[in-house]
Amino acid sequence: MARKGRLFVISAPSGAGKTTLIKQLLPQFSEVSYSVSHTTRPPRPGEVHGRDYFFIDEAGFEAMIETAHWLEWARVHGHYYGTSRTFVANQLEKGNTLLLDIDVQGAAQIMASGLDPVSVFIMPPSFEELRRRLENRGTDAAQTIARRLKNAEQEISQKHMFQYVLVNDDLETASAQLCRIFKKEMGRN
Repeated sequence: MARKGRLFVISAPSGAGKTTLIKQLLPQFSEVSYSVSHTTRPPRPGEVHGRDYFFIDEAGFEAMIETAHWLEWARVHGHYYGTSRTFVANQLEKGNTLLLDIDVQGAAQIMASGLDPVSVFIMPPSFEELRRRLENRGTDAAQTIARRLKNAEQEISQKHMFQYVLVNDDLETASAQLCRIFKKEMGRN
């Protein structure tokens, strides 16, 4: 029987630097595939359908909730996000290693699914720095930033659910820490 793949779940409040860290990690681990989630939010500048997210409408997403299509799903910042159950199961059965970049609600669903993921939570160095990063990103209105900051408080309160918690204070240091976690969990000491 073929070896089942590993599943990594990475979560963080919006603006903590999760996407940047993942982009630095993936080229160092060619055996790790990035699982592309579905969302109902509009694409940000530079995002590509099928690479960054599968962008779908709310009616389509809700129909997939009714048919139990999602391994995990959540409504975050006013939009749906979800991961395909079939896609993840097929990848793991083939022995592939998958990385899921998901919110805390989705991470909790994955951890309760019996798939035994390696879970990592990325913290901002401070709440003030998180606010600065969100404002400097220049992609969200002030109301959206306020909602993201409010959600960040709740997300950070859930960090104890994760196996690993790392603070993204310095990008190079945080990137090295994340790589060490992957090497350890994949047996690549």
